This record gives sequence, C-alpha cells and structure tokens, in this order.
Amino acid sequence: MTEATTIRPNNLLITAPKIHFQVAMPQPSSHLFEVNLQVSGWSKSVLDLKLPVWTPGSYLVREYAKNLQDFSVETGNTILPWRKLAKNHWQVGTNGVSEITIKYRIFANELSVRTNHLDSSHGYFNPAALCFYIPEFTEQPITITVITPQADWQIATPLPAVSGYENTFEASDFDTLVDSPFEIGKHEFYQFEVLGKSHELAIWGKGNAEATRMIEDTKKIIEVEAEIFGGLPYERYLFLLHLSPNVAGGLEHKYACSLIYPRFNFRKQDKYESFMQLVAHEFFHLWNVKRLRPKGLEKFDYDGENYTSSLWFCEGTTSYYDLQIPLRAGIYNAKTFLQNLSKEITLLQTKVGRKVQPVSESSFDAWIKLYRRDANSDNCQISYYLKGQLISFLLDLLIRERSGNERSLDDVMRYMWENFGKAEIGFTDEELQDAIELVAGKDLSDFFASYIDGVEELPFDEYLAPFGLKLQADIDADQPPYIGLKAKFQNGKQKIEFVEIESPAQLAGVSPDDELLAINGIRVNADQLNERLKDYQPGDTIQLSIFHQDELQTLPVTLAESQPNNYKIVAVEHPNQTQQENFAAWLGIPLAKLTN
Repeated sequence: MTEATTIRPNNLLITAPKIHFQVAMPQPSSHLFEVNLQVSGWSKSVLDLKLPVWTPGSYLVREYAKNLQDFSVETGNTILPWRKLAKNHWQVGTNGVSEITIKYRIFANELSVRTNHLDSSHGYFNPAALCFYIPEFTEQPITITVITPQADWQIATPLPAVSGYENTFEASDFDTLVDSPFEIGKHEFYQFEVLGKSHELAIWGKGNAEATRMIEDTKKIIEVEAEIFGGLPYERYLFLLHLSPNVAGGLEHKYACSLIYPRFNFRKQDKYESFMQLVAHEFFHLWNVKRLRPKGLEKFDYDGENYTSSLWFCEGTTSYYDLQIPLRAGIYNAKTFLQNLSKEITLLQTKVGRKVQPVSESSFDAWIKLYRRDANSDNCQISYYLKGQLISFLLDLLIRERSGNERSLDDVMRYMWENFGKAEIGFTDEELQDAIELVAGKDLSDFFASYIDGVEELPFDEYLAPFGLKLQADIDADQPPYIGLKAKFQNGKQKIEFVEIESPAQLAGVSPDDELLAINGIRVNADQLNERLKDYQPGDTIQLSIFHQDELQTLPVTLAESQPNNYKIVAVEHPNQTQQENFAAWLGIPLAKLTN
C-alpha cells in the first residue's frame, strides 16, 4: 500500500496523508455503491472534501453530488463534526485526530459512459462520479479496494493492481483515478497483443457482438493509429464495452475507453462499421485530448467549467479520423468513406445553426449548449464535432493539394504530438493555427476567420475540385413543399418539436410546443404531415390548425420550394489528369471506380 509522503509547498514541509477508498456493493439491486474513504496521517484542524462536478471528455457540469447520500465521518467509534460549504464541498472538523473514515453512498442507476450504474448484473463507475478529492493533495497517490458482492464477479480497470492486496488498485494521483473507470461483474473478458503491447476487452450485456471479429478489426485500427503517431504511448490498454438497448457513445481515457452500443447492432454491416468508427474515435483520443490538450484543459479544475475554443480540433478532427481510420484499416472501402462523409455534410448543410454560431464559439459554449438542447438549438448552434470534422476534412485536402499528396493532416497531428502531446504541454489557439500553417505552407488567417471564428459556408467544391470531386445537392423527387416544422406524437398529442427560423411555419406564427391539429380543416398527425403536404405546390397557402397554449388557432401558411435534403460527394464529369492523380494518391483507387 502507498506510504505517506512529504511534500514541500512554499518551502514548508507537510506530510501528505495516505488516501484509500473502499467501494462495496452489498445489495446491487438497490443501485447503491457504499464508499469508505480512509484518510491516515492527517495533521490539519479541518479536512476539506470535494466531489467533481464533471468528467474530463464530457463537457457538461453534471452535478455528481446529487447522487450522494448518507454522509458521515468518524474516527474509531467517535463521530466527527462536519458541514457542507457548497454543493460539492464538505468540510470536516478533525479535532486533532489523524485517522479519519468518511462513509457515504452513491446512487447509481444511469447507464452511460460518464456516470455510474449498479444492478444485479454488474457494477460500473467513473471515479469522478464516485470519489472525493482533497484539494491540497490531488497529486498524492491513491489506493482503491473493491469488495465484490459475489465471489465470481471480476474487475476490469486500467489501474495497476497492488501486489499482496486483494482487489486493490493504485492511482498515481487524483487525475489518474478520475481517468480510470471500473467494470465489476461477470463480463466476457479477452486479452490480445498488438505491437508488443497488452490489450484487453471486457464486454458486459447480451447481444450479437462477435468478439473474435471485433478484436481482429480493433487490432487493425490500433496499428493504423500507432503508425500515424509513431508508436503506442502505453504498455496496457483496456476497452470496456456495454451492450445497451438503444444507446451509442464513448468516453476516452488515457489507458482505456468506455464504449456503449445497441446490443443487436453488430450483424448489419453498416451498424457494425459505425461501431468500429466509435472504436477508432475513442482510441484516437488517447493521443488527441488525453495527452495532446488545449491550454484550457492542461490542468483540470473539477469544480466547474474548463474553457477552450479548440474542441473543434479535439473532437472534430478526431471525428474526421474516425471516418478515415476504418478505410485505412481495410474495414470499409473508399466508396463507403465518401458516402459517410456525404452523410456528415448533409447533417451540416441541413442545420440552420451553421449560419449563426462559429465553431470556435460552439467549442467554448459546449458547457451550456451542446448537451443542453432545446427547441431552438438547430436554429442557433452547430456541433463542434460535426463542423470541426468537416473543417478538418477541408484542411486535409488543402494540405494534400498544396504538397502533391506528400503531406496531409497526419503531419499536423505528428507535429502537435511531438511538440505538445508527448510532454502534455497545453497548446493555445494560436499555436494550433501556427502548426497547421507550417504543414500547409500557407497563411490560413482568412480560413480561420471565415470558417472557424466565422460562419461563412464551407467551400466544399473549391477544396474537392483538385481531386476530381464536387458536392451535389439533391432534392428527392417526391419531397413535399417546404413548411419548416417537425412534429412528433408525444404524450397523447401531435406536438410540434421544431420550427425553423424564417421558414413558412415560423413566419406564419407557429411555435415549438404547439399541438398540430389539421390542414385545411382535416385532421393531420405527425406521421401523415409530409404525405399531406405532397398534395400541394410551392406557393400554395394552406390553413394550418393548431393549439397554441391551449388556444385554437388557424394560420395561413404559404408553402415554399422544397429544400435540398441530401448532399453527395460525386466525381466531376470530365476529370483531368491532375485530378485523377490526386484522387488516386489520396484514396488509393482510380477516380473512375466511383462511377462503376
């Protein structure tokens, strides 16, 4: 076990305490983790304890303290006084004692990669959502012992085990503890080796995932990403996979990643490929974000928001690579890659918010917008994942075209890794721009001002043209005239969920939360809306009946021309020799194959 150490802040000698967590789950069906925090060698008159309010990698204040209950403090058989100073801050009067035990329980019934879940089948926790930190001793080693409710439950975590102590693990500091999820139960467990490094896969839940296939494709992804960065910066890495009814997502860690995916989405090829993109995304983060971080995330403040304008690079560039990596690994082909890119472009081009919110602002405001969507979100904001991905795509094409495919965005990633990531030195927005300009051999001030700090439309055709490609906007032949609203059957009513700004519906006075009733006096529901609108032409005025705050209204709505609803990257009609050569050097196949 870790011994007490002496630290020397401001030339004062202070003996750091030993910090040990014990996590038990005697009644898993109660969803309550029982936690004992043992602090030994305490020498101050008060002990401050804080629970993080967020988890690095998920940029939202989640208020983990809301799940804490039954807090108490004792030394031996003596109860110690305590008080709460803030939502996540407890202070204990230690009265000169050195051995302190804090007891509390954490309710855990949210199955996600960023929180905690405990039931009769398993226990999963992120230490940020479970473990206190002592503000002045965050760099102190911490041990954690897990007491399983059944002898056959096993433990998967990236933390190293402490020799000689059952189910006990050590983190070098609080940041490392937070970065180390725990899966406890009867999960399937696999071990495999890639490039001389140990890898593990733990799968909890029932479904149609084929571990053998998944592991083989994961090996390919690891090899491709390691080649980009020149090796693997670890000796051991853990993949945790939860099979859920209908949730997909992931959370990156330095030595692990937590993945969650619909349990029966592994047989169909496109769903399986989406899962491998998720694997590629979270694994890429072990470089980009976990070690290569913006200045605003260099040192984590667990009490509140940590701001950066560069999440478009942290998450968006990673999203671009999660499309590329399966292509390079041979999991899907160039056609599928371009089809996937086309889907992302369609998502961007059909969001009005792209014209309102710069992606740098989207990055900065992640804490209050991206994860807190409302009825107006699509009108006023854009995801830094989505737009950052497509900005990265354009930058990759720009670098390739200017260098004759001798350089690419890979060279930016390598430069940033060598100069910031390896030493974990936070980079500024200016240093990131300098790195991209260095690799591109071009001043990109206008690019950044227009597309990252501004809201000008991304010039896809300009950057696609050197590769013999263009963007084609399609309108389905049977698409109805444009009205600009979305409706859904909800709680027994046909509720209008979204009204696009400056659309015919919005100009007529329709609002989100209105109840859809009828068109021209005949009842209509959400599922029928588009079919009913096909009976009309652009320029026709319909009478739309709604309940607005329980008041019956009939509004004249003049329908407009249908809007493009699908964007595709396609080959230009007569590509020249240079375009064909550029395309082949980029994607490894002749351009002519796109039309075959």
